[in-house]
Amino acid sequence: MPRSFRFFAPFVAIFLLSGEVGQAGEAYPITIRHALGATLISEKPRRVATVAWANHEVPLALGVVPVGFAAANFGDDDDDGLLPWVAERLSELGAQKPVLFDEGDGIDFEAVAATQPDVILAAYSGLSQSDYDMLSRIAPVVAYPEAPWSTDWREMIRLNSAGLGMAEDGERLITRIETDIASELERYPEIMGRSAMFVTHLDASDLSLVNFYTLQDTRVRFFKDLGLAMPSSVTQASHDGGFSGSISAERVDAFDDVDIVVTYGDRALIDAMKANPLLARMPAVTHDAIVTLGRDPVGTAANPTPLSISWVLRDYLALLAEAARKAK
Repeated sequence: MPRSFRFFAPFVAIFLLSGEVGQAGEAYPITIRHALGATLISEKPRRVATVAWANHEVPLALGVVPVGFAAANFGDDDDDGLLPWVAERLSELGAQKPVLFDEGDGIDFEAVAATQPDVILAAYSGLSQSDYDMLSRIAPVVAYPEAPWSTDWREMIRLNSAGLGMAEDGERLITRIETDIASELERYPEIMGRSAMFVTHLDASDLSLVNFYTLQDTRVRFFKDLGLAMPSSVTQASHDGGFSGSISAERVDAFDDVDIVVTYGDRALIDAMKANPLLARMPAVTHDAIVTLGRDPVGTAANPTPLSISWVLRDYLALLAEAARKAK
């Protein structure tokens, strides 16, 4: 299905060269406060590096190619280290693949330092204090606002665009993505108000536990953007502040208020759930109102990021709408 990045049109005037930011921006110095401290950026960054998941998508969306960012380690269907929406954006910008950091064993500090960045963006990340301190020896670092891996896509854009000195452009990008979502959602009125939960990876051979993401997870927060309601069962299970929860299959009746289940897997998993005498009692399972996401890019994009949202939106909403039509 063709993808469109029509919301990037306002940014074509941004000067782009070797990861440098050439747009006139805010007054300096800028101080950005976050969970790990306060970052002072004394002048306009020209060489931008990012670490962790998807932070590079903010500068790319704003027309800036980082000098380096983390290689994709999930959902990369052709093993080139780039998710398809990132590869497409680089092509649109006429840019070569930047340095890709291998973060399979954690942040590669030497590789980051070798790119000689003026700023390091990490608003969506799980940086420890020691990670942050080490990176700060290389360049000013923009970390997450509250807790590791809990920054939603809007705050990722706000923090990282502020680190670029492009806060106003970041706000315009947010507005355009919101408009894109609203426009696409109009095609699927059956989704509106349906309740949904996101079940984590299930093992079809052992369904004794139902593991699910809570309100702290960005995949679940994205449901609200897509017109879905949060079942009270998931809301109540989210009070402990963790990203995920577990419940015995014997207590699955707690999720009777769930219309749609979203999970990673395939048809074999759905068949196993329907054959399980406990899970089959869930209304969403009974009615086959299940969206299964594999390890392909669509499954990866269920965790919303600045470039992936518009790339996957039509496909994801179509899957949710199909499940919503089955829900009773």
